[in-house]
Parts: sequence; structure tokens; C-alpha cells
Amino acid sequence: MFKKGKYRLPLWLRRVRDIGYQFLIPLTMFQLLRTILFPTTIDVVLLAILVVLYLSYVVGLF
Repeated sequence: MFKKGKYRLPLWLRRVRDIGYQFLIPLTMFQLLRTILFPTTIDVVLLAILVVLYLSYVVGLF
């Protein structure tokens, strides 16, 4: 049976994930501002990817 929860990853990988999470919020805000000012398809898709990554981290899927 596999371990469940946030401790299933090695410590170094959890730290990398947490550091990436800290950069994810400002990046998402910048991308939101950019999408509002200059909406292109790539901007909208990138914003959707960033939001899905953020929500998956908050919910605990990532």
C-alpha cells in the first residue's frame, strides 16, 4: 500500500515544490494583469495552466 499525504515525496523534492509554489502566486498575478491588458490565446492558456497548478497545490493533488 502506498503512503498518502504530503510526506510521500522525498524532502528535497518537497522543498523544490514549495519554492515553486512561492513563485507561482506572483507569476499568476502578473499573467492575470498581462491577460487583462493584452489578451491573446497564449496568455489565456498560460493563465489557465498557472491557475490549475495553484489549485492542484492547494487541494493537495500536487
